[in-house]
Amino acid sequence: MSAELPEYAERVLDVAELIPPGRVMTYGDIAEWLGEGGPRQVGRVMALYGGAAPWWRVVRADGALLPGHELRALEHYRAEATPLRDAPRAARDTDGHLPRLDIRRARWDGGGGAHV
Repeated sequence: MSAELPEYAERVLDVAELIPPGRVMTYGDIAEWLGEGGPRQVGRVMALYGGAAPWWRVVRADGALLPGHELRALEHYRAEATPLRDAPRAARDTDGHLPRLDIRRARWDGGGGAHV
């Protein structure tokens, strides 16, 4: 991996850094805010380069926790008092009662920060 990030990746990560503790933006929110790319492009950036950013604040629109990183993300959400809701009954049987994000309450619209 190159020491220099692609320009789009830098912009995505800059937005991730702006999201306040206890709040989230969806992949699509970030793409829309940047006026470029889409949810998949933002997700790809986060997968490749997001390890040092607050990755747990960039989420799926359905509020499901990031597969494979659920417990680490949940620790961050609880420490930051991010709004959560109970998992749907069907999911409880398969994932050990993991909650989902309460997107309606946790979503951050980018207000208060300059666009990158």
